[in-house]
Amino acid sequence: MSILNRLFEPSQKSYFLFGPRGTGKSTLMRALYADAMIIDLLNPELERQFRAHPNRLKDIVYANKKQKVFVIDEVQKVPELLSIVHQLIEENKYWQFILTGSSARKLKRSGVDLLAGRAQLKHLHPFMATELGKSFSLQKALSMGMLPLIVDSVDPMEDLKTYIALYMREEVIQEGIIRKIDQFSHFLEVASLSQASPINYSNIARDCMISSKTVESFVQILEDLLLSFRLPAFRKKVKRNIIQSAKFYYFDVGVYKSIRPSGPLDDTLSLNGHALETLIAQHLRAWIDYSNQDGELFYWQTKSGLEVDFVIYGEIGFYAFEVKSSSQIRSKDLRALHEFKKDYPECECIVLYGGNERIMIGDILAIPIEQFLIKLKPNSPPN
Repeated sequence: MSILNRLFEPSQKSYFLFGPRGTGKSTLMRALYADAMIIDLLNPELERQFRAHPNRLKDIVYANKKQKVFVIDEVQKVPELLSIVHQLIEENKYWQFILTGSSARKLKRSGVDLLAGRAQLKHLHPFMATELGKSFSLQKALSMGMLPLIVDSVDPMEDLKTYIALYMREEVIQEGIIRKIDQFSHFLEVASLSQASPINYSNIARDCMISSKTVESFVQILEDLLLSFRLPAFRKKVKRNIIQSAKFYYFDVGVYKSIRPSGPLDDTLSLNGHALETLIAQHLRAWIDYSNQDGELFYWQTKSGLEVDFVIYGEIGFYAFEVKSSSQIRSKDLRALHEFKKDYPECECIVLYGGNERIMIGDILAIPIEQFLIKLKPNSPPN
């Protein structure tokens, strides 16, 4: 897997690196820390040994005291190692531990508090367009997504079809998270119909013929496995009657489209619109995580029907985005942004659209979607 020019900035201290399978964590670690001692817990024999004797980690570190960096890949496989790492960090500040993981579930279940702040928390996302450079294609990204595992594949469409099945087998079945895998598989498809929409647990439960509580637990499992995220409603100084429910997103547009059932009766325009929103959402999440200022991603929707697709708020700035696939911008396309600007005049409003020109429409900046994605870089304004 090519690491290209990944925008991830490593820390000089010990840190966790979380990211879904296929985002290139192992490849990146080997490139950044060529001289590190790497303990790969995806190796079944190593996992067995450390499960049986977690203190074996001390023996390895003590035997290699001149070694500075230790990478423990997929640390969630043996969460007991975290207490050992904690002791070793306290014992010698010279040592740096990088703990990668594709699931936070076992770490949360074991009551571990992420080393009580002694290790930073970082995330690795699918590729951003600027990382791909000239090889980035908007249409290709919308159909296959931005996972390095898929972008680098010789048969990306086939690999996308098997991605969820492999993930389920390795993370869901083997860890015994749920008992009825067929029930969970059906939920995955039904949940995809809620992509980029406020999540309604009751509707999903009815379609899946399971309880709302079970749906909530399934959504939490997806988040713990880093396969999805919920986008909260923006509620700072609420001035209108807004929808409070979080929106649901699979983390990558290619993964979403591979799960989403489709047929002749599907609303193609809606499906493509949700795919485009997903691509923008995953880029904005990566931009925030890779930047050195704090920020959060939200959406805003009133019960009267006004909607702003994305709102960024924090030290990083205050921005509102509307996403339109059309090549022309109509006045009604900007109504929600105008109303949002009335409530929050400090906000910079941007419409991303399918045209070719960067233009100002009053106090709203219109940017072509592909241009926006290619130029979006951490620690630089998103405009």
